[in-house]
Amino acid sequence: MIQFIKNLRNLYLTKFKYRKYQIDSGFHSGIRVRLWAKSTLEIGKNFYIGRDSFIETDCIIGDNVIFGNRVAIVGKYDHYYQQIGTPIRLSSAIRDKDYTWNGLNLVTKIGNDVWIGFGSTIMQGIIINDGAIIAAGSVVTKDVEAYCIYGGNPAKQIGERFQTVEDRNKHIELLKAYNP
Repeated sequence: MIQFIKNLRNLYLTKFKYRKYQIDSGFHSGIRVRLWAKSTLEIGKNFYIGRDSFIETDCIIGDNVIFGNRVAIVGKYDHYYQQIGTPIRLSSAIRDKDYTWNGLNLVTKIGNDVWIGFGSTIMQGIIINDGAIIAAGSVVTKDVEAYCIYGGNPAKQIGERFQTVEDRNKHIELLKAYNP
């Protein structure tokens, strides 16, 4: 019964609440999740977003991606902070229809088979390539290489996901045949 309720909730979210976005099958959202994009939000198959997480920028997310709890994808230019004579609190914001400042064409891209750990923040316009892992509490300010582990503030490469190139290549080959 609980699984039925979860499935019903996820169906409501994808077909009604977030219907203006492109969300593929297998979407699951924890509680208190917020999704917003100025123009583009595309989410691939089998996406899991943990509770208290949010996406507040244009974003393209691949298949089989998992966000831990309290993950945030946020804009660099949410407010026109260089608007002369206007306090930041009252300046133009990216959510405004007439907003014309920076950030309008920045899209965050997250590849397939990515895991973003608890409490991480990803800045707008970043590319996280396939198979990467972002350690809990990281702040990602630069692009992330495929099948690498990044952590820290700012996040830096701290390791490889697989111990050998052969293991990595075997994983990639097996994923080509994987189709849930």
